[in-house]
Amino acid sequence: MTAAAATPVRSARPAKPRPSLAVPLGVLGFLVLTYWAASEEFGIGFDLPAILGDLTRGAGIIGEILRPDWTFLPATVEPMLETLQMAIIASVIGCATALPVSFIASRVTTPGVAAYFVGRGILNVIRALPDLLYAMIFVAAVSIGPLAGILALVFFNLGVVAKLLSETVDGVDQGPMEAARAAGANRALTIRTGVFPQILPNYVAYSLYVFELNVRASTVIGIVGAGGIGNVLNAQMKFFAYERVGVVIVELFVLVFVIELISIQLRRRLV
Repeated sequence: MTAAAATPVRSARPAKPRPSLAVPLGVLGFLVLTYWAASEEFGIGFDLPAILGDLTRGAGIIGEILRPDWTFLPATVEPMLETLQMAIIASVIGCATALPVSFIASRVTTPGVAAYFVGRGILNVIRALPDLLYAMIFVAAVSIGPLAGILALVFFNLGVVAKLLSETVDGVDQGPMEAARAAGANRALTIRTGVFPQILPNYVAYSLYVFELNVRASTVIGIVGAGGIGNVLNAQMKFFAYERVGVVIVELFVLVFVIELISIQLRRRLV
């Protein structure tokens, strides 16, 4: 063996990459936007010392909320059941409507370019309006009551589930779809056999997620007259009965916690 052959060949060290300006420019842009939003001259006048000083003003109210008046509990049972019923009905209707809309709003399953842009445009309009504004519109349209709350939540669910599900459809494996087309399946059968089984776990997970959101959102929209426990909560806050407000808060926490546990178990069975 020669000395040249015994000597290991050293590869040239790769050139050190040039430092990127993306990170410092991003940080600078973030700081500039933060200053613009918080400054007193151009923004909202964000004052951290004033906020910290005002925190102690609500100590009395928080203390009353932390001492719930449990004698008020029986009066909240029926409104809480109404809130739960609103959430269930809105979830069923909204999620069922969102399924076909998500197929139209996905590039993979859309019937055509025009249908895709129309579907995406409708979803963007629906998602642009908050659930509270929907509640105000439907309260004015169909009067005060749970029907207005259900309609508001249906639109809220449609926007959330259809958006998430359409993006899930965009990422499916297209092999089963090609196999279905090769077997002579039409568009509807291709979606049912090649796409729907892949997105079913996500669809159930999204539906359970919006059901949890509905319980919380129905409380908020009830404040503007859309039925449910929100009406009770709004009335007690107007009368400064914060001990009764504490009862409603505890009930909502327990209800959402139980729904979350059930959702976790159902999602585990689907994985």
